[in-house]
Amino acid sequence: MKDTPGWASPGSAPSEGQGPGVSGPAEPAGRPDPEQPGDQPQQPDRAPQDPGAKWSKDQPPAGQWSAPTGPGQAAPPPAGPGWGAPPPGGPGGYAGGPGGHGSWGGGGWGGPPPAAKPGVIPLRPLGVGEILDGAVSTMRTYWRTVLGIALTVAVLTEIVVVLLQGLVLDDSSTEALNDPSATLSELTDAMGDALFNSGAVFLVTLVGTVAATALLTTVTSRAVLGRPVTTGDAWRDARPQIVKLFGLICLLLLITAGIVTVGALPGLLVSVAAGSEVGIALTVLGLICAGVVALWLMVRFSLASPTLMLEKQGIVKAMGRSAKLVRGSWWRVFGIQLLATIIANVVASIIVIPFTFLASALSGDGVTGFLDSAGGDIGWTFLIVSGIGSVIGSMITFPITAGVTVLLYIDQRIRREALDLELARAAGVQDHGTGTTPGS
Repeated sequence: MKDTPGWASPGSAPSEGQGPGVSGPAEPAGRPDPEQPGDQPQQPDRAPQDPGAKWSKDQPPAGQWSAPTGPGQAAPPPAGPGWGAPPPGGPGGYAGGPGGHGSWGGGGWGGPPPAAKPGVIPLRPLGVGEILDGAVSTMRTYWRTVLGIALTVAVLTEIVVVLLQGLVLDDSSTEALNDPSATLSELTDAMGDALFNSGAVFLVTLVGTVAATALLTTVTSRAVLGRPVTTGDAWRDARPQIVKLFGLICLLLLITAGIVTVGALPGLLVSVAAGSEVGIALTVLGLICAGVVALWLMVRFSLASPTLMLEKQGIVKAMGRSAKLVRGSWWRVFGIQLLATIIANVVASIIVIPFTFLASALSGDGVTGFLDSAGGDIGWTFLIVSGIGSVIGSMITFPITAGVTVLLYIDQRIRREALDLELARAAGVQDHGTGTTPGS
């Protein structure tokens, strides 16, 4: 250890039998040698003195301590960078020069070394901003692959949706929802048709989301290591797991539907037996409770998708791994995913809404006619123009939501399983250590 004033804590007793190179209090320069002739004889019966008694009880702070000086004593050399000295700057300090590690390991406290960053994120626990920035950086750095995948999936999905809405689904059957004089039977039939139409569109969109998530998960995992990946590489890596991923999402949807059904069932039974007013209130309360439970489970299983794709797990094991990774961090995972969803949808809405109004203006009834006949028959012009806006919006939402989910999975594994060490070895980073304060 370097014998520098201020390194040892004042007030601690020096060790007995100090040898060369052992830190201790400086000896006054003018103190006589007890072995030289002319010294006073030693007291044979004198009790040994406590080494700690040589230290004063009131000591100055560590960074201000220096050896005493007096007549005939030379002033001590300037204090080196110890506990109370500022860290050295420049090329030898923490600022990133070649001596960065030495500045905190032997010369002064300049903070831990920065974490390695071979790709879009540093290899350490991440903060909220770093996760969002990592998803955007992946889209910006590998824009050809990311936008190519998102565009292909969005175009194919939107073509199927437009054909369904224009040829198969009957939007005119939902006009009763806007008719104040409609009977209960008509409203029930209209609600059933609306749910069927929405369910068909949602199922097609779900298939596209699954495909985009599978491919973009591979791209994001390679971007963390700083390795380029083509669309063909992403497809070859993700293809064996796509069927399992689709099964996982369908299972999660069935679980959600089952919870909502159980929550609404008591109210529906009461409506049939006792009356509509009491039954409606109980149904609403049951749906609220079911929604809370479903939300809790969906967040708990939200990391199952990247687990299934990257760890090549089965559906049930992926759900178990997700529950283990989210345990104790439910609110953090929920907040980050909610924030990413809001950001992605706001950005997409900025693009989709103008296309929707443009489609309404180009259709026969115009914008006013579209607002007055919402839920009525929609023409091909409206479907095609609004579909173009939906494609552009999906090109933004797919990479952000998929990227944030993958980076959340990596962040949770870094915090719980030290995945950063494995990532550093895979990226070829030498002597990696976290050494930094985890992100919030």
